[in-house]
Amino acid sequence: MGTINVGAENTAPIDLYYEDNGTGSPVVLLHGWPLDSRSWEPQLPALVQAGYRVVTYDRRGFGRSSRPSTGYDFDTLSADLSAVLESLDLRDVTLVGFSLGTGELARYIGQHGTERVASCVMIESLAPSFAKSETNPQGADQAAVAGVQQAIIADRYAWLTGLLGDFLNLEQYLGKRVSEETVRAMWQAGADASPLATWACPEGWLDDFTADIARIDVPTLVLHGTADRILSVEGQGRRLHAALPQARYVEIDGGPHVMCVTHADEVNRELLSFLGDPPAGKR
Repeated sequence: MGTINVGAENTAPIDLYYEDNGTGSPVVLLHGWPLDSRSWEPQLPALVQAGYRVVTYDRRGFGRSSRPSTGYDFDTLSADLSAVLESLDLRDVTLVGFSLGTGELARYIGQHGTERVASCVMIESLAPSFAKSETNPQGADQAAVAGVQQAIIADRYAWLTGLLGDFLNLEQYLGKRVSEETVRAMWQAGADASPLATWACPEGWLDDFTADIARIDVPTLVLHGTADRILSVEGQGRRLHAALPQARYVEIDGGPHVMCVTHADEVNRELLSFLGDPPAGKR
């Protein structure tokens, strides 16, 4: 474990906490909101045992990273990702983004290209856009963002309990695909996050990543759960596949938003299959 400095706020440094495990081709895991890199626990052993070097880090404001009041826009978050790749001198890397992490991944490629990137994986993607529109009627608008932010301010802990219910489809999967202990650990990770960071990140839901994903010229895997209540498969997964028809696209039947936990075996199988045999070359 270590830290990477990405700036300062007033008298305090802004440091990103990271862990660097295993050897082999590098894989960088970009976690979702409002959790932290520990949410990748179901994937970490499988990747390391398969012979990959796995780098996880906590987004600013979350987990064990610094908690500044600013920098939660995707331009800054993708710059943080760039700092991680450059500080560790990672090349030929596979970037794996989940949910909000797919926004960081897309914006990073949009701004920095794929010089350091060999392939990418987008799980429950925000891209091409989560903004409500005629082509994405299930998306979010400014009123929806404001409603979430108000709920966070009013009672962040109660809001988090409800959120995890929809993240994991708990009425269906609790005690079957996810334990009470795992839900408790996820709740604690969300509760430990900076309230300012938790409140600020939803503004990015309305970003348009169309120009960013147009720069993706490396092998790509898109995974989406058919039962995602947060980012619908119709509005997000299938639209991203239409925008990236050359990508390998897989729908996980019954997968909720955090299917990396509830459907870890299925996700890991697809992830390792892609890493072991991605489509060759850049387009």
